Amino acid sequence: MTPVAPDATNAAPPKVVIDTQVIMDWMVFKNQSVAPLILAVQSQTLIWIGLAAMKAELLHVLGRGIAARYDPDLVFIEQEFARWCRLIDREPLPAIRLVCRDKDDQMFIDLALAEQASFLISRDRAVLALAKRARRVGLAIMTPEAWLKQQASNALAA
Repeated sequence: MTPVAPDATNAAPPKVVIDTQVIMDWMVFKNQSVAPLILAVQSQTLIWIGLAAMKAELLHVLGRGIAARYDPDLVFIEQEFARWCRLIDREPLPAIRLVCRDKDDQMFIDLALAEQASFLISRDRAVLALAKRARRVGLAIMTPEAWLKQQASNALAA
């Protein structure tokens, strides 16, 4: 019996880690530039993974500064997080070679690497600064706009 090549249609969707700023674009500011990314999460062509600490950080940020002035709908945010984010219940091991200069952002990198996410979508300069080194270990760190451009390019090539 000859081995059968795996069917690409049965492959698990890629995992994505989405940082706080991008989640705020989605859930607070209703920024249309992230709409294709959110559609990919909602259609389950991307699996959004996160930690309880990431949700806590989001809620903390929403309680102060510019975000608080937008009067965020905390019930909506809790519901969307619960509906679309696959919470990982174990703390990821710290990344040894990809250390972010902003220690608050390290959890995004650690989770993406530990769970073998394909993408870490961010607007944070400290996170984006690690993109080149992250590519070497199979993680694409990029802005939502760069992700969309890559998806469009991939669709044209297919």
